[in-house]
Order: sequence, then C-alpha cells, then structure tokens
Amino acid sequence: MAAIPESPETAPLSGLRIVDLSRVLAGPFCTALLGEMGAEVIKIEMPGRGDDSRQFSPFRDGESGLFMLVNKAKKSVTLDLKSPRGVEILHRLVKVADILVANFRPGTDAKLGAEYETLKKINPALVQASISGFGQEGPLSARPAYDIIAQAMSGLMSITGDAAGPPTRVGESMGDLCAGLNACWSILAAIRHRDRTGEGQHLDIAMTDSLVSMMVTPLSLQLFAGIDPGRTGNRHPISTPFDSYPCRDGYAVIAVASDALFARLAGAMGQPELAADPRFASDSERTRHEPELRVLITAWTGGRTVDEAVRILDEAGVPASPILSVAEAVASDHIGERGLVTTADHPVAGEIPLVRQPVRFSRYPQGPIAPPPTLGQHTDEVLGAFLDPGEIAALRRDGII
Repeated sequence: MAAIPESPETAPLSGLRIVDLSRVLAGPFCTALLGEMGAEVIKIEMPGRGDDSRQFSPFRDGESGLFMLVNKAKKSVTLDLKSPRGVEILHRLVKVADILVANFRPGTDAKLGAEYETLKKINPALVQASISGFGQEGPLSARPAYDIIAQAMSGLMSITGDAAGPPTRVGESMGDLCAGLNACWSILAAIRHRDRTGEGQHLDIAMTDSLVSMMVTPLSLQLFAGIDPGRTGNRHPISTPFDSYPCRDGYAVIAVASDALFARLAGAMGQPELAADPRFASDSERTRHEPELRVLITAWTGGRTVDEAVRILDEAGVPASPILSVAEAVASDHIGERGLVTTADHPVAGEIPLVRQPVRFSRYPQGPIAPPPTLGQHTDEVLGAFLDPGEIAALRRDGII
C-alpha cells in the first residue's frame, strides 16, 4: 500500500501508516495534519453512510465542506466493524500499521475488536491514540461529550463572554481541535519512543483535559492567587490596556502588556503624561484602574475610524488591529501571501478550497495536498494488498465493504 504522494521530496512522515477509526472532528483533524505531512492515513468508514460529518452542510455537489477540510490526504476504506469478518480485516491492517487513532466513547472500542489490549498482541509496536470527552478512566469517563460539554466542564465557558452576560461558547470547537493537536504531538512522541525501544503504547487524550491545560492565564489566577476568574469580555484579565475599543466605524483592538508599550500608546494619543500617572505606572496598576483608563482611550479612538486609529498606533509601534470577519481574514493579503488556503481537485466536487497545516518547514516545501476521498474510494486498493479480487467481491456482496 503506497502512501499518497504529496511532494517530489520525501515528506517528514513518509513511511508511517495510520489506521484511522475516528469520526467527525477531533480524530480526523489529527490524522489530516499527519496525512498532510506524508503519513499514509487509511480512514475506516461504515459502508453506506460513512463518517457522520459527510452529512454536515454546507455541501458542494453533495460532498460536505467540513468533511473535506478535515479529511484531506487520506484513503477511505469502507468496512463493517460490527461483523466478525470486518474485525478480522481490521486486525490485518493493524498488523502492518504504525498508528491507530480512534475517538470512541470508552468501551466502544472493545465491542469493535479495537481495544488496545487486543491490538497490541497483534502488533506490539502499535501506537494507539484514543480521544474522548473525559478520558478512558475517571469518574466522568463513561459520559458522552460534544465540544460544548468539554467547554462547559473545563471552565472555559465560565470565562468567555461579557461580564454582565451569560457564559459563552468559544466560536469554534476548540475542545475537539485542542484534543486533536494533543493527539498529534503525543503520537509523534510515542513513535520516537517506539523507534528507540520497539515498544508501542496507548495514549489517552481527553477533550476536557486538553482545554484545562491550555488555560494558563486563568489557571495562574486560580492556582497562585486563589482568584476564581470570571468573564471580562475582550479585556485581558491581568494586562491593561488589552481590549477592543470603539471607533467611529467599528472596533480596534489594542494590546499593551508592558510599561514601554504603554508609554508609546500615551504618546500616540497625544497624552504622554499618562505614562507618569501613578494610576497607570505599571501593568497591575493599569489593570486596577482599568475603567478610568478605558474612558481616556475610548475618547481618543472614538474620534477616529478603525483604519486611522490602527495606522497611528502601528506607526508608534503599538500592537493594534481591526477586527476582521472570517471572509475578510481569508481574503487578506497576509493569508494570501502565507499560502494558507490552497485548492485540490476532488473527483466529485471538482476544484475545492483546502486549508494547509500552518507550519512552514525550511526543508520541506509546501506542495499540493491530496484531496479528501469519496466514501470507499480506496477500498479495493488497500484491501487488494492482502485479499484477492474474488474475496473483495464476496465482501462487497455481503455488505462488509
């Protein structure tokens, strides 16, 4: 089974084979990143319906946009894991794989013949990553969890939103995506260990744990100062001024986290004396007197357009920006120059947009990305490595593929 070609040069993860049992977002996001770096990702899907995310709108020629974004550079194999023959084929794939990724609720893998204790007997060098809402062990492990549940249970929602408003979900499924990123780096760390020792291992990645571990600013307040942080809107909880401020035609973001930057801001506002004001002489004092400082900054920004305020602050060396919509961000010169959005030719949807993984490698130039697969597109190719055409035809006749 040859890996999907991505570049005339050897890709960083070329030679690694991944059996991907994951679905929807956390696991597929992880394996898409690994696949883009050259790993061969064999995505196992149920015959007929496939990954649930294939049904998510918006669609292009019947193909889900969300599915296509997080399943680039993969091969799709349909396989009924609820049948003994399907499990047998999965075990044959595992025997020649390096990595298996799944995001079942704990206990489901055992019903499908995919629990680590079984698979490590087939392939002791296998690295298996299990992503779930609350982990494989613990008092909440058996509970189902979508991203909003992880955001709620991690504390993230409690610190998101306006102070006078309700707890608010972050505008993307960050529990899924952070868990997918943690799965990525931990898989590669485990592969490094395997390469040294020959031993595989099991990785337990929880969405809720992933979010908690990322909240370093609120955790610093809670763990070191005994402060249970609340919602502060766009304002930073420990640095000031660090917020969005109203202009004549919208809002400008100003981010100041040092005394030197505040002196530049005061000068740009035509009020250099503010830097010597005892209320604003340090970051902690500025945060304590945030309401008074906000009045002064708002009086200045309110007389200017967003572009005018950002230009003046940029010239003064003060971090500032407009607040772009998603459409404006994607169309920006920055994203265009960085080449983050590219295209690929899909066998059904035609030319489709894809988003690259965001890291630039000096020794691995960005090449074309293989498109996401149609359902079962690579079943015959992958299974043909160890089954003859007659066996494959029988499996298809019996609905196993």
